[in-house]
Amino acid sequence: MTAPLLEFDDFRLHFDTFDGCYQALDGVTLSIAAGESLGIVGETGCGKSVTAKSVLGLVPSPPARVAGGDLRYRGRSLLGLDEAAMRRIRGVEIAMIFQDPMTYLNPLFTIGDQMSAVIAAHDAGRPRAQRRSASQRRRLAADMLARVHLPNPDIQLTRYPHQLSGGQRQRVLIAMALSGSPSLLIADEPTTALDVTIQAQILDLLDELRRDLGLAILLISHDLGVISRVCDRVAVMYAGTVVETAPVESLFDDPRHPYTRGLLASVPHPRKPAQMLAGIPGTVPNLLHPPAGCRFQARCPSAVPACSQQRPATVSLAPRHDAACLLLAQRHVHEPDPHAA
Repeated sequence: MTAPLLEFDDFRLHFDTFDGCYQALDGVTLSIAAGESLGIVGETGCGKSVTAKSVLGLVPSPPARVAGGDLRYRGRSLLGLDEAAMRRIRGVEIAMIFQDPMTYLNPLFTIGDQMSAVIAAHDAGRPRAQRRSASQRRRLAADMLARVHLPNPDIQLTRYPHQLSGGQRQRVLIAMALSGSPSLLIADEPTTALDVTIQAQILDLLDELRRDLGLAILLISHDLGVISRVCDRVAVMYAGTVVETAPVESLFDDPRHPYTRGLLASVPHPRKPAQMLAGIPGTVPNLLHPPAGCRFQARCPSAVPACSQQRPATVSLAPRHDAACLLLAQRHVHEPDPHAA
């Protein structure tokens, strides 16, 4: 079996605050293969973005600290790398795009100047003889804009961010990310600030880049519709833990974890009257003082007393379909094996 491109192994990330230790990520185990697209979905505050930013060392430390586990890229631990070593990975091997492009584009500089600066930063880690000239950087910037289907790329290079639409600015950020020829692209809510039509175009672009360039994509979203459009597999997060992972079709057709079922039941549907939409009762636990057992147990309609005492192990329910639920684990043990002789 091919080794994963990126792998979280029981990864734990805590924040030391004045009020105590905030256990933001608690035992995250995930992997993504080369060329695969993995979506991470969950409600606000579940740890999606912290998971993504941890890959590139973008979570400030302190107050953040790794409390356990490992995070590996191509089999090499990313934990403990110094800034120089991380720079050789950040933007070159692994690139990231964010949800609000105007926050990440400097309004005082043209698109061409900003893209050239990014390319020059990538070149800084190369031998001097392999570094590109200013004209070569400009040419590559134009090529990347053409790659993300921005018309008249040479003209776009002369423009300032305010002269572009939101969708165009997001394409610029994607072009910047591609300029280092990464193997993995992390997209953190890349369509949140865009209208529905432009969202679809950006998602189609990401899927096209994955197919044409062989990129692996880690897509963070709270929108199940976005995940279903782009991703091969999906991981559902709740309160800093991964509660279910499955191929997209399996998750939508046969969700197994109670939280996943609750999420899907709350999604509006054209044929579902509004009054039939279900919510998930209760509130997310305080991660300064998380519950001892399953973090979802206080809101779970199927919870039993053991759920508040025992941390659920992840059980394999079907090929590539895993869930962390005590009741599912017990049921799975007692179900007959359909492949048994």
